[in-house]
Amino acid sequence: MSPRAQWKGYLKFGEVSCAVALYTAVSTSERISFHTLNRETGNRVRREFIDSQTEKPVPRDDQVKGYELNKDDYIVLEPEEVAAAVPESDKVLRVKAFLACSDIDDVYFDRPYYLAPSASASEEAFALIREGMRRKKVAAIARAVLFRRLRTLMIRPHGKGLIATTLNFDYEVRSARDAFEDVPDMKIKGEMLDLAKHIIATKEGSFDAGEFDDRYEAALKELVKAKIEGRAIPQRKHAKVAKVTDLMEALRQSAGAEGRGKASPKRAPQKSGSTSRKTEKSRSASTSRSQRKAG
Repeated sequence: MSPRAQWKGYLKFGEVSCAVALYTAVSTSERISFHTLNRETGNRVRREFIDSQTEKPVPRDDQVKGYELNKDDYIVLEPEEVAAAVPESDKVLRVKAFLACSDIDDVYFDRPYYLAPSASASEEAFALIREGMRRKKVAAIARAVLFRRLRTLMIRPHGKGLIATTLNFDYEVRSARDAFEDVPDMKIKGEMLDLAKHIIATKEGSFDAGEFDDRYEAALKELVKAKIEGRAIPQRKHAKVAKVTDLMEALRQSAGAEGRGKASPKRAPQKSGSTSRKTEKSRSASTSRSQRKAG
């Protein structure tokens, strides 16, 4: 079954445009989910919005948004007033510039979507944009109204299609300076740095998402399965975490463990004839030395 498009419109750069559709690239819908029940009856419970003063339920039509000015002092925003703030959309994803993917800090990446042509008449123009970016090794920065906001996206080639990643707004990204303010400026060198580089070299590899399981999700599924089958609930095994008191010693132990994990290089097997000749020469030389000593 074909996936449902999250958005449809046009991708445009210069005077070239093509009909496209956005599809969700990441989803949490397959994660296990629960309902809230009444422990005594086993029935599902429903949520109600209760007036904080009268403690009476508030009908949906009487629920409005409010912005807090001071403690318990709000201005009321009617639904039509909030709707009027949504920018108008012409369903066009306009390319503003092309640049290298590395020019954008990863901290600005928000959510990825697959971008594909939505009409056969647009397939050639879509392929032109995709291959042009692939040959030049660049990504496109584009803007469009998505989900009520004017969003900025980074678009890059991906297989037969494109990936469009929404970018966080600048005001949403916290300053790294605040997070790293108390981190001391330490210079690491000598044996300690060499050991760290050695450990890193022995751990080099490639990323395979399938190798990294969601242990919480797996534990929840096992818990549900055990409850259904009437089995004992599996007990968690607590991992022991060793305290690091000597950084240099920890590095040496890590380097030693990695070294033991690597197989030693195998020596090439020697030919039997060559071995026999070497043995005969060794015996002959030993006999000659014995004869010279006896003489």
